Parts: sequence; C-alpha cells; structure tokens
Amino acid sequence: MKRRNFIKATSAAMTLPILVNGMGVQAIAKSSLFSSLNDDSDRVLVLIQLNGGNDGLNMIVPLDQYDKLANARSNILIPESSLLDVNDLVGFHPAMTGLKSLHDDGNLTIVQSVGYANQNRSHFRSTDIWNTASEANEFLTTGWLGRFFNEDHPTFPENYPNDDYQDPFAITIGSLVSETCQGIGGNYSLAINDPFNLNPLASVGIDEVPDTPYGEELTFLRTSIEQTNAYSEVIGDAATLGNTMATYPDGNRLGEQLRNVATLISGGLKTKVYIVSLGGFDTHANQTVDGNPLNGAHADLLNILSDAITAFQNDLKLLGLEERVMGMTFSEFGRRIRSNASFGTDHGDAAPLLVFGNCINPGFIGENPEIPDSPGVQDGVAMQHDFRDVYGSVLVDWFEVEEEKVKDLLYADFQYISILDPCGGTITPNDWPNTPSPYNPNKYSIVIDHGNFPNPFRERTNIEFELEKEGFVGLSVFNGSGQKIVDLVHKTLYAGKHQVKFDASTLPPGNYYYHIQTAGAQRTKLMVKVR
Repeated sequence: MKRRNFIKATSAAMTLPILVNGMGVQAIAKSSLFSSLNDDSDRVLVLIQLNGGNDGLNMIVPLDQYDKLANARSNILIPESSLLDVNDLVGFHPAMTGLKSLHDDGNLTIVQSVGYANQNRSHFRSTDIWNTASEANEFLTTGWLGRFFNEDHPTFPENYPNDDYQDPFAITIGSLVSETCQGIGGNYSLAINDPFNLNPLASVGIDEVPDTPYGEELTFLRTSIEQTNAYSEVIGDAATLGNTMATYPDGNRLGEQLRNVATLISGGLKTKVYIVSLGGFDTHANQTVDGNPLNGAHADLLNILSDAITAFQNDLKLLGLEERVMGMTFSEFGRRIRSNASFGTDHGDAAPLLVFGNCINPGFIGENPEIPDSPGVQDGVAMQHDFRDVYGSVLVDWFEVEEEKVKDLLYADFQYISILDPCGGTITPNDWPNTPSPYNPNKYSIVIDHGNFPNPFRERTNIEFELEKEGFVGLSVFNGSGQKIVDLVHKTLYAGKHQVKFDASTLPPGNYYYHIQTAGAQRTKLMVKVR
C-alpha cells in the first residue's frame, strides 16, 4: 500500500515496534509546546551516544590538574607537550584535531563534568538513567523525549502517519529504536540501518479477521506492517532527493551514520530528532598502548568521533543547513581518576559533554574538575552539572519549551544553563572568545564560592558562598565515588553571604565534594577529611 493510500485508509490502531530490515514502527510527532517546531520551523537535534563510558580526563585534559593526573594515571596520561593547546587550563587529546578546529571556529561547546547524583556504574542501569532522565533510584518506563512529545500527542501511536505528520519525527540510525523517545503508548522514534535499502514488508493478507483475540492481534500486525511501509516510502524518497557535499573519512562508522543524517535532512525529511551511536568506550584494558599513550583504543575512538563530527558540521555548512542543526554527545558515565594495571580505566562518574553547531554559546561551561592529591581507587570525577539541566536547557533554547514545563518533564530542581545561542541571538562565533560567561547575570542568580574552612579538616568544616541575588540554592555533599552524603540546603536564600556547617564526624577520612546548584550556576569543590 502506498503512503498516501495508507494515510487515507488507516484506522485507529496501536503500532508495534517490530524491526524488519532494521526498521521500527514508530513516529515522533511535533509538539505545540514549542513554537520552533511549527509547520514553518525546521530545527533538528542530533544525539550522539558514546556507548561504554567515555574517559573525559583523557579527552579534555585539565592542565591545571596535570601533575595530580600524572600521579594517578601515569601509564595512560598523554604527554603535556602532545596535547592540542586550547587555552592555559585545557588541552585536547591529539587525536581530536577536527574538534579543535570546531572549537577555534566557535562551533563547539564543552560542558564540564556532566553526570548525576548517586552514580550507578552499571552500563545498563546508567544508560537507562540517561535515556529516561530519572533519578538514580527511580525507574521510569518513558524516555525524556518520549514524555516531551507525549504531552502534545497522548494517543500516539494511533493514527500515524496522517495528513499532518507524514514523516517520522525521530530516527535512530541502527537496528534498535532509542529509549530516549519511548512514550506511554509506543516509541516515538523509528530505527533504520540504510535509508537507501528499505524494502517493503510483505502483506499478511486482506481477508476478514475474526472477532477474537487472534483477530485483534492480526489487525494489529497488519496495521504495523502498513505503517512501516508508509514510513519506508517517505524516507526512501528523502534519501533519493538528498545529497552530501563534504568528504567523510573512509571506514568511519560514525561518519557513515552522520552522512545518512545529512542526506535525509537535505532531502527534505521533516524529522526533528536523530540518534546515532559509537561503541567501544568501555576501555578497561588497552586504552593506550604500553609505552605509547598517544595510541590505543581510546585514541582511535576519539579520532573517529572528531573526524565524523567535523565532516558532518562541514557538510551542514556546505549544504546551507548549519543554522538548522545542533548536535550533542552523551555517555552513560565517565571513568575513574586512577588508571589500572591493564593500561585502562574502570567505570567512573561524570565526564565532559560536547555540544556542536552554529547556534551555540561556544567555549567552556563550568570549571575543570578538581583532582585530589591522593584519589581513592573508587574515586571518579565529581558531578558539576546534572545532565538533566543540559537536556532541559536544550529544550528551552532549541525547542522553546517553557522552564516550568521542563521541570514537569525532567525534574523539579531544573536549573537553566545557557548552552545555546539560537541563531539570531547576540553572540556570534567570530567574537565568542571575548564574550563573558554564558551564564546571564541579568536573568539568573549567580553564586560566588568562597570555599570551605578549614580544608583539610578532621570532623567539621564551614562552606561559605555568596549570592548576588535571591534565589534557589541546592547544597549537597558527595563522596569520591559520586554518592550523595547529605543535602545541606534545598531552598530559596536571600542575596548576600552564607555559611553552612558540614559535620563529617561519623564519616571515614577521604575525599569529599560539595556541590552548589543555583539558577544559572553550578560549582563543585573538593574537601578532604583527614584523621
């Protein structure tokens, strides 16, 4: 059945996420909650999932912590002279020459130390947390984008595709749909491997079905197959009409996925979200090669990532699409501070998150992670930015969702971060090095951190900070492995100086961190308890 005929003939029927020829049976519908995705809008979000847990300390190296890193991971640390010079505080892995050029051109933002409280270091559970935007101890059955789209399309997947939504609204390049788009009634994304090879599925017949449970299941299956074929047709049309203009690196598996994304966008497909992935980041061993930290599994992965994103961004520019598309990476966790004896790193906590495009606030958001003089075997990078604040800020700026709605969709303590500068804003790539912090002091209260005293401490210490204006403050303490010890403050505070006492008399000696979250600013600082 042709797409147009199916749209006319389809009745209300649930769809099934079957996968045939790598194709799933879902569509993602645009939401009236944001004006940017109305019929005249064409903004696109591309998510790049780095499967396995990316070692952020080997990717974005904090130069002001280099001596401490040398003590903790000497067998894998990149020589300082080999790092790509970004500024006095940060160096890029030498395999990331393409991303370095994007940074220099103002097309890259690095959000430092992104994670969540009470980090779960299981691949499966932590991936589930990132996909659903849940608390660490909360189990959700819907994805963060799925809940978002479900707000405007609560009956999905009934009656899709239709005259208003003939295209899939989200596509996963791969064999499985992304759980980020899981809604209440179905997954809003659709999975494809090759947009040029979407063979139609065979019909299961047109004879009358019995009024039995079997008949209901048969009707369900028939409708699913027809929906699959309808979406296959429109994707194939876009692939045929689309083209790419940049040169993508040969044999780059991520680049191939992004080239397909560029082809479909240029071919006129109205899909709003694409999800691609790169696996292999679970680098417990041979992250670097013995005696040569410039080579190894992680260097290869970073080279693939860097070259693929650079080619994709160049392609968007050549196609005239650079103001329509933004991209973002995410990984289930970072790696631990200390390396292991196998020239690798084990599951950790927070890591940098990359945002790229032409409509961003370029540069660095947040401070370098603090590395203890003597990190414990279990210690990871402490969270500075909650990943849900990144998600929510993208919804606010790219898809124009109201902040109160984001709190409903993600979490009540959502704090906006100015990651994006949607094109038409006041900051341009050419003048970005001279712009102030992306945090906007005219709209958001800013925290001035004065540290904790004494530090190191034996039993108790005082945490001091100052607010420039009245606003919400969340002040929490974490241990070295990312587990929350206590919430010290969780309320609105007046402008001015504040001092909060932390009693650690019942805790063992070790490395602890306090984390301050206010509207528009997050700070994470190291505290050391001694005997």
